[in-house]
Amino acid sequence: MSARLKEYQGRTATVGGVGRDPVNAPMIRHWCEAMGDTNPAYTGPDAVAPPTMLQAWTMSGLSGHADRPGRSETYDELFALLDAAGYTSIVATDCEQEYLRPLRPGDEVTFDSMIESVSGRKTTKLGTGYFVTTRMDIRVGGELAGTHRFRILKYAPARRSPKTTDAERVSPGTAEPRSRRPRPVVNRDNAGFWEGVGGHRLLIQRCTACGTLRFPWLPGCGECGGPDWDTVESCGEGTVYSCVVMHHPPFPAFDPPYAVALVELAEGVRIVSNVVGVPYDEVRIGMPVRLEFRRYDDVELPVFRAAAAAVGGPGAGS
Repeated sequence: MSARLKEYQGRTATVGGVGRDPVNAPMIRHWCEAMGDTNPAYTGPDAVAPPTMLQAWTMSGLSGHADRPGRSETYDELFALLDAAGYTSIVATDCEQEYLRPLRPGDEVTFDSMIESVSGRKTTKLGTGYFVTTRMDIRVGGELAGTHRFRILKYAPARRSPKTTDAERVSPGTAEPRSRRPRPVVNRDNAGFWEGVGGHRLLIQRCTACGTLRFPWLPGCGECGGPDWDTVESCGEGTVYSCVVMHHPPFPAFDPPYAVALVELAEGVRIVSNVVGVPYDEVRIGMPVRLEFRRYDDVELPVFRAAAAAVGGPGAGS
């Protein structure tokens, strides 16, 4: 199997692909608003696109890639081979980008892509499979503007142990054991945040050099580069800045459909969490919410309860 997969290394996936739209100011504006990026370099007559938008100009949208000029059948063949061997699941793992020149409104983007590498068989917590890395070279007027590498794992899901532990839960209405929620990754950069959550306090980092608040927690200030910081405690008030309803794929310990929200706190930073106290399909942008803490298995997590006025008055949606 590995030998057959290695034959796909170096094969082209797209030659002479063309971006669906030129680099344009409206898309840059929407990106910056969604990311909360107020860098003045992205506005005005001499604006450039944020470098991290590199891949955005090459994406096909919901219509998919099937009718795109220059696209080969390489990817379809590779994935069909993996599917036939039982590696039917897929997850994106990471990406790398290199920026060689800024993109400006009006630039027409072209690109070539190839399968750069296929790993040997790897065993992960998700299951056994193969890492596939695609490299995309993005050009403007024949000049290389940047390179985007995207890596996925194509895998056969690991079998779940039938053994029920004390930490497992039973799904409502069934006798099937239900997995615990994933544990948060705690490291030296975010340990203070999770200590705060354990004490029912939502702490936000504040740069001691320029006073900029930041979330999620980071080792340095993105505004001035200062390494020193303290914290402020959120008052817990916020509004839904954006939201999405998750239907698929189903993850163990989660019962889709459910709403995932980007909540803008009163302090001005944003946090991804769940909205409780209202059905998933009633979560709306602009909805006022209030912080509370809930225990899931043995993990304390910050969630946000929809304000009573937003769900039809006191007691509604509880």
